[in-house]
Amino acid sequence: MRLARFSTDDTPRYAFVQTDEADGKDYLVALEGHPLLGQVSPTGERVALDADGVRLLAPVLPSKVYGLAKNYEAHAEYMFAHGQSDIAHAPETMVVFTKPSTSVIGPDDPIVYPSYSHDMNFEPEVAVVIGRIAKNVPVERAMDYVLGFTCVNDVTLRDLQQGDPMWTRAKGFDTSCPLGPWIVTKDEFDWRDAAISFSLNGEVVDKASGTTANLIHDIPSQIAFISSFSTLLPGDVILTGTPDASGNLVPGDEAVVHVEGIGDLRNVVVRG
Repeated sequence: MRLARFSTDDTPRYAFVQTDEADGKDYLVALEGHPLLGQVSPTGERVALDADGVRLLAPVLPSKVYGLAKNYEAHAEYMFAHGQSDIAHAPETMVVFTKPSTSVIGPDDPIVYPSYSHDMNFEPEVAVVIGRIAKNVPVERAMDYVLGFTCVNDVTLRDLQQGDPMWTRAKGFDTSCPLGPWIVTKDEFDWRDAAISFSLNGEVVDKASGTTANLIHDIPSQIAFISSFSTLLPGDVILTGTPDASGNLVPGDEAVVHVEGIGDLRNVVVRG
């Protein structure tokens, strides 16, 4: 099931995304209720995804976002080789950072390049969306607390990351967390081996590709670890890590994250 958040009149609503077998187009089936608060039901309204005035929004508004740094060996090696890390390999323990809710934007929303940085990087990833309150969750039950998955671009100001010890500005600035285009529920997504890719201005960046099969700390382990120190609320998001190389973004760039089984998340960089 694909679950989207959208607007046609500046009022956010939720919808199921369904493909019509007759014309092959995607449609939004508008819902009454909130999927994270209880039952939802179709209103009877159906809108073509590409209809005029339809805008996809970030599929969820999290109270907080956690991310895993250097959670693929290839990315850790890339950062070391490019002078972005003093450690040649991925650390044995999880390195967790946070992004505020104000960093979240949706599909086609602009990524704003702040004036105080000169080195913005993309990081394509799979994001986990929590569906139930989770505290001290054991690994073997972790997936019971997941609603689904979406695409994310963990946009990072690499120059500030090297200069600031806490990564607060580097990872948490406004517009640094594009999410979308929708949530695919866990029963319809192969989270154990999901292919991630990235294109910049229409060209695939091969070195940015990878699969969640190569995660050092898998998704259930991430949920268990984070919930051991922080209560995860419905709608909270975990960024699972970027698989390999990151790279520069400049104003005017079109950045597209693709996750097999979910779809494409597109954003354009603008000058702040």
